[in-house]
Amino acid sequence: MFIFLAMTKNALLFLSVIAILAGCSSARQMASGPQAEQAIHKLIDQYSLARATKDTALLKQILIPEIDQLVSSGEWRRGIRTAIRGMQRSSTNNPGTRTLTIEQVRFFNRGSAVADARYVIENPDGSARRMWSTFILVLDHKQWKIAAIRNMLPAARD
Repeated sequence: MFIFLAMTKNALLFLSVIAILAGCSSARQMASGPQAEQAIHKLIDQYSLARATKDTALLKQILIPEIDQLVSSGEWRRGIRTAIRGMQRSSTNNPGTRTLTIEQVRFFNRGSAVADARYVIENPDGSARRMWSTFILVLDHKQWKIAAIRNMLPAARD
């Protein structure tokens, strides 16, 4: 009887470990697979929409409170209030159509990723400002949010 109970305990332990590992693997795939990448594309689209429409409520939903942003002028915007004010000021002072096109999404672990995007501002006079944006993203209560943004102007080539 003792041998049977020991075998049953070992079998239950083994099955429990397998179930836990399968669950972890499944959760990791969900957090870094095609569905997660789609969610990140949607998040960047929401960011673009919020910037274009100056929708501060949407920005507050998709940015973490501790967000920091480094813009191409070298200005640091730390904290959600400062970042939103800066985004609004920038959109007003630099009118034009902004387009973000994601080139690559990389997942570092179950809850963090980086999205690199081409960032083009088409000015009212027809000229275009071509930059890069990098978004640092975190999974917050099953929702991807923007934790940091880096905007860069490409260096002039020799």
